Amino acid sequence: MSPLFERIQEYLPLLVTGLWQTVAVTLLSLVLASALGLVWALMRSSGTRWLSLPARYIVEFLRGIPILVVLFYIYFVMPELGLDLTAFQAGVVGLALTYSCYIGETFRGGIEAVDRGQVEAAKSIGMRHGKMMRRIVLPQAFRIALPPYGNNMVMLLKDSSQVSVISVAELTMQGKMLASSTFDNMTVFTMVAALYLCLTIPLNILMRRVELKMGAAT
Repeated sequence: MSPLFERIQEYLPLLVTGLWQTVAVTLLSLVLASALGLVWALMRSSGTRWLSLPARYIVEFLRGIPILVVLFYIYFVMPELGLDLTAFQAGVVGLALTYSCYIGETFRGGIEAVDRGQVEAAKSIGMRHGKMMRRIVLPQAFRIALPPYGNNMVMLLKDSSQVSVISVAELTMQGKMLASSTFDNMTVFTMVAALYLCLTIPLNILMRRVELKMGAAT
């Protein structure tokens, strides 16, 4: 066996450990960001100022702060205010808060793209707002928003590497530690890049197929 393959065989188990952490951070952050993003979208599309204005200010505020600063604030500052989270928890919350804004805007764009004639027709037959949103608006909005939502998923997966700055041992952090101990930067970070591609390429293919199946492809 060549020295290169021996090194790959040696490094792979450590990097795969980080890979699973990356997957966990991404999935948990995505679930929270999607739920919170839907809340922001519904508030901003409500037509009620006391709902839309707070959501607008929160979204603009969070979008204006770099992810690293959000992570540092949650992990280092919040314990001083009584909220002590682990590095993993802080990473998930930080990514979820940041990406909820982008996903929320994606959902809002989908909601506002729904044909207003259908909304007016639903109102004309006396359909309540909640029922109208569930049965008419949101199903169409999700289909419209699916392509940009898929892009947000891929970006979140890649930005999960940011949590390495607060010592979460995900793929990038494992790569850094492995490279610093072996000084084999080329092999280690090539493997890190390859493992990220092993996640992003299937995800892009999956989302494309879902888009085609739902008729959301552009």
